[in-house]
Amino acid sequence: MHHNFLFRLICLLTLVSCSTDEQTKTTLPEQPSTLDYPITPVAFTAVNINDNFWAPRLETNRKVTIPYDFEKGEETGRHRNFAIAGGLEEGEFEGIFYNDSDVFKVIEGASYSLQVHDDPELDAYLDDLIHKIASAQEEDGYLYTNRTIDPSKAADGAGEERWTSLVQHHELYNVGHLYEAAVAHYQATGKRTLLDVAIKNADLIDSVFGPGKNMGVPGHQEIEIGLVKLFRLTEEKRYLDLAKFFVDQRGNAQGHNLDNGKYSGKYQQDHKLLKDQEEAVGHAVRAGYFYSGATDVAALTGDTAYDGALDKIWEDIVHQKIYLTGGIGAEPQHEGFGPDYELPNATAYTETCAAIALMLWNHRMFLKSGEVKYMDVFERTLYNGFLAGVSLEGNTFFYPNPLETDGIDKFNHGVCGRSPWFNTSCCPVNVVRIMPSLPGYIYSTKGNEVYVNLYIGSEADIPLNDQIFKLSQTTNYPWDGRVELAVLSEKSIDASFKLRVPGWARNEVLDGDLYQYIDNENPSFSVLVNGQESKANVENGYIFIENKAWQKGDKIVITFDMPVRKVKSHELVEANIGKIAIERGPLVYCAEQVDNPDGVLNMIIPEGEDYIFTYDESLLGGLGKISSPTLTVVPYYAWAHREIGEMAVWLKR
Repeated sequence: MHHNFLFRLICLLTLVSCSTDEQTKTTLPEQPSTLDYPITPVAFTAVNINDNFWAPRLETNRKVTIPYDFEKGEETGRHRNFAIAGGLEEGEFEGIFYNDSDVFKVIEGASYSLQVHDDPELDAYLDDLIHKIASAQEEDGYLYTNRTIDPSKAADGAGEERWTSLVQHHELYNVGHLYEAAVAHYQATGKRTLLDVAIKNADLIDSVFGPGKNMGVPGHQEIEIGLVKLFRLTEEKRYLDLAKFFVDQRGNAQGHNLDNGKYSGKYQQDHKLLKDQEEAVGHAVRAGYFYSGATDVAALTGDTAYDGALDKIWEDIVHQKIYLTGGIGAEPQHEGFGPDYELPNATAYTETCAAIALMLWNHRMFLKSGEVKYMDVFERTLYNGFLAGVSLEGNTFFYPNPLETDGIDKFNHGVCGRSPWFNTSCCPVNVVRIMPSLPGYIYSTKGNEVYVNLYIGSEADIPLNDQIFKLSQTTNYPWDGRVELAVLSEKSIDASFKLRVPGWARNEVLDGDLYQYIDNENPSFSVLVNGQESKANVENGYIFIENKAWQKGDKIVITFDMPVRKVKSHELVEANIGKIAIERGPLVYCAEQVDNPDGVLNMIIPEGEDYIFTYDESLLGGLGKISSPTLTVVPYYAWAHREIGEMAVWLKR
């Protein structure tokens, strides 16, 4: 943390205190709802990542990115807007009408961090910030600083009147992130200070929206996810019903404040009822949040009406509209999906937030179905489309993530490299909540089955049959394909394992034929159980190890071959005709001019060259690179960390 930030936090320790029992309007349930996803993720608080790849990134997020984003929130007036709205300070609203949401997202990420790292300074800082947020809430629960500070200058021009421009403005979107932050903060600290703000606001919105009331829907989806999280915590069914209302009402123009312009219809997935939709359209972040919320609602209500549509939309994305990096959103004009197979490289928008939304949705689809293809998309996006969005230093970011550049920025977001901040800074503040929650995506359970979906060095306390199954995972993934799972439990525990065989190890880039490997490699893998070779019984993309009584010291070792692979795209992807891309393991590689001084955009890759993988400890703190006589490529996530110049994922052959 920077010194001035630390100083403020230390001062707050002596000035701020929060009572956890002052506000107790909603009694929280002791037991969760029984209707839920059939597969249960192991909470991130029960998993400690300790490897050499992800552990440093999580520490950078905790020590650099979270305080950095808070400082930017102060510098840009985001925090002060709440203080002004609450009468704690004087002034005018500063920034953009959705800036409230940025503050909520950083609070969410900071709260996740607090759940696994005791930090009194950060805890006190949050107390002070939450005090400002609570002061900005109007008496009936309304929270939207853009209107509260000065209604005559509200962005929608509606003055005192609320909910008048749902399509374009963000009264509902903002508070969706508030709900997520409030649940995370309560779980981290036991304090109700932010939770009661969220509940009061949700009760207001529930009184305004619904059948027979305001029939509008938010222009930017997110509140659906937040309402589901509030429901999970409080068991207040009205919140789940309201989330379902917003999902079901989308596509039904009755009562909508549509402007029939840029922001209506397909742009916000409001052109048809969800159950009738078959393709991914419009703004990619909105879409990903919408599909995530709808999948939650389906799981928690048992409603199967969306299932067919969600399956078709997923196939439309993965079979025709996803980039090799896992990025989505080809069109800069609307930050969203374009026509089938339209995947330009230099103008690929592929917003970091869209990658996050896609990950959130695919994890939910896995929890609902157990199908391996969803975690294949998750892993590809995690290591490439998402990870490229934040620098190794943790304080510069990409908003769009193009797959090719001549060194000149195409999107007016600063220089052709990661930027310290953006006017619209949804991406930097979104990163801080994914990093600390990453451990929660590694393991899942169903009955006595333990799913291992991500190969990340870690120790986990896995709830299983009213016992805790202690498991360690040791690996040098993504640089190496060897994974060792060791049982740490003192007592014998019955369990079976489902260990994901990644798509790249099944000779499958992704589900469908959008991308294919074109080399003659045929990766294999082996499985040892307690040193004895075990027949790899693969079921639906998972190595299945039958139920047995596992004892302390038992080990499973999986070794995946990890050759360098060449990829081609579907012949209808015009941008990639006559080009190949290079992968190894879960990582997509790219060529940068700093390694290829003659440039990469017009480079011709000879057929038949041998590619050699080496791990260079001196390169950016340790990095795997791939070389041939004519080419050097590095992982896509690491590009733009050295010199600015040409870069390309797809190379002419």
